[in-house]
Amino acid sequence: MSDGSLLLVVEDEPLILWTVQEMLEIGGYAVLPAFSGSEAITILDGRHHEIAGVITDVRLGLGPNGWEVSWRARELQPDIPVIYVSGDSAAEWPLYSVPKSIMIPKPYETAQMLTTVSSVLVSPMR
Repeated sequence: MSDGSLLLVVEDEPLILWTVQEMLEIGGYAVLPAFSGSEAITILDGRHHEIAGVITDVRLGLGPNGWEVSWRARELQPDIPVIYVSGDSAAEWPLYSVPKSIMIPKPYETAQMLTTVSSVLVSPMR
């Protein structure tokens, strides 16, 4: 997509991923869902030029975690906005996150996510 509304959403809990995807799509965004860090990196490697932002959980089970997904995203697209979500990793954010990223602690309201995504894409963290 060229309109800047395609988002990669990485979440290993299917119900959470589907809920976030639905909320973002209702908000006017297109979503590329990924259920693992490995899947997310594969998507990034093939489609990074289309993706306007990355929303990733930090803890993704086996394989690459959300920090690693964001590092790969920034290798491919140095100014891509990154939003992390986590129930237990907020304290690690200053240590492992990419610069100019945002952390949203779980649980969060869907409206909070939509507002954050909208503000990041309108006023990118560059």
